[in-house]
Amino acid sequence: MDMSVPPALAWDRLITAWTPNVGALAVVAALALAYGLGVRRRHRQGEVWPRGRLWWFLAGLVSILLVTVSVIGVYAGTLFWTRAVHNIVLLMITPMLLAAGAPLTLLRDTLPEPARQRASRILHSQPARLLTFPLVITAVLIAPLYLLYLTPLYEASLRSPAVGAAVSAGLVIAGFLYFWTRFRLDPTPRTDPYLISIAISFAEVIFDGVLGLILWLGPLVAPQYYLALHRAWGPDLRLDQIIGAGVLWIGGDLAGLPFLVAIITRMMHEDQRHAAAIDAELDAVEAASAPASATQASSSTAPADEHPPARLWWEDHPELAQRFRRSR
Repeated sequence: MDMSVPPALAWDRLITAWTPNVGALAVVAALALAYGLGVRRRHRQGEVWPRGRLWWFLAGLVSILLVTVSVIGVYAGTLFWTRAVHNIVLLMITPMLLAAGAPLTLLRDTLPEPARQRASRILHSQPARLLTFPLVITAVLIAPLYLLYLTPLYEASLRSPAVGAAVSAGLVIAGFLYFWTRFRLDPTPRTDPYLISIAISFAEVIFDGVLGLILWLGPLVAPQYYLALHRAWGPDLRLDQIIGAGVLWIGGDLAGLPFLVAIITRMMHEDQRHAAAIDAELDAVEAASAPASATQASSSTAPADEHPPARLWWEDHPELAQRFRRSR
């Protein structure tokens, strides 16, 4: 472990401070190459991959670089609050951007047919449905930060680069599992209502606040590690941890706002598509029944008031009767 302390954090170092994180660069390069090859293969097959998904995925990769090789990565081992920024980005922002790129759909479309069928069977299996149950997914999103900050794992991640890399990867994977199942851009084992995603988001806000209060008012986290640095600049340990608690609390809530906007937008669009499909079906039924009604009326010799008007199928439908009830 390198216990050297970087120079004091000043405004100019926000741009000039960089660190060569070989592991992060290799992971980002591999993911970018795999995604690019998948898009290229679809184009060769004559299928257009939405450009917006490509940019979202690339933005997720850029967010990894920002917290590993930029100024955040330089000071993540020195200041509590920069480590908090690092962790909240990898849990809440990076996975959300990656999931918006629909990488699993791209992977499915590039797999050979036997592998695609096996993946589909696994995806729709009962264990997969249980693992993506809303309560389980809620725990997957909320538990990582509690396990990290309220156990010795946090100090271990600071002292060991290998443990730190494993923790960072775990945060991204946990966040991706959540956003993958909630966005539903990729195939998922379950199709829970979007309102459940909104409820989980509110639960996450509450638990973020609880963790923030614990770190704000509770004992110092990894004090032996930070004292051993002998840092002569910046906030003291208590103030540093208070700032980090605010980052985890407020930053986590702010990071969830774009997700809520996306979920509400998708919910509204889905409702509009459903309503349009119902309207089209009703129009088709009325158009098909109009000639038959005209033929029946012309061939009938009885007075019109002796026969009640024909009822269409949707007048007795439990969901559509109130919306499309015939005016009497």
